[in-house]
This record gives sequence, structure tokens and C-alpha cells, in this order.
Amino acid sequence: MRRDAACVFCRIVEGQAEASVVYQDNLVTAFMDILPVNEGHLLVVPNEHSQGLEGLSEESGARMFAVARRLALALLRSGLRCEGVNLYLADGQAAGQEVFHIHLHVLPRFRGDGFGLRRTKLLMPPSRQALDVVAENIRRALRE
Repeated sequence: MRRDAACVFCRIVEGQAEASVVYQDNLVTAFMDILPVNEGHLLVVPNEHSQGLEGLSEESGARMFAVARRLALALLRSGLRCEGVNLYLADGQAAGQEVFHIHLHVLPRFRGDGFGLRRTKLLMPPSRQALDVVAENIRRALRE
């Protein structure tokens, strides 16, 4: 399995760096975020090093989301302040990724917690024709 000795998440997976681990199996590890948005904020990481989505295996990606779902349900039953859950993944610096080992945030949410994605730039609703052109470009890229 690929690991990066300089990567803090790889070191956590290996048990070489401190973490409050909640779950671990042969594909993924979940642990508490040290800079939480809200109490109970978790990270789910693949055990194999991958900087972003491009290097993530489908099997590990599917497992990340399956485990995140289970963790989200656990958060709702945990007694923590949690009225809902966001799953958030930032792929690349432009998307806000800060640690370059792909990871999925499991964020417990409650009304008025002050967190959220904010739109500062709103696009005008595109025409159906414009949407169809973009959809075709994406379909073409899927075939490549």
C-alpha cells in the first residue's frame, strides 16, 4: 500500500502520529478533526496515500462514503449537538484542500452554528441549451 512518510494522515493511519481514531478497516480510517467546525467533526481518509480524487481507487472512495454515512448516523444518535450532517470533500487547493491526502469531512450541524458554504458570486440561470452544451462536454470527458 502506498504511503507518504511526510504525510500526517499517512502517519495517523500507521499509528505513528497521535489521533483520536473512531473507526479503521483495511481501506479507510476515521478520526476526530483537530480544528473542528463543531464538536464531533470527523475526517475519513483512505489508508493508501492519494493527494486527490484522481489517485483514489473506486473501492476506497466508495468505502469512504459508506463509512461517512455510518458515522453521520452515529453522530445523530451520539448525544452531541447534531441536527444534521454535511459531507464535504475539497479536491485541490482551489477547492480549499489544505492537507494533500484526500479526506472526507463529516460535519455535525445545527441551526445557527455559523458554518456553511457561502456564495459570493451568483451566476444567472443558464438556458437549457447552455446546460446541454456543458453536459455534452462532461459526457465526452467521461468517455476519455
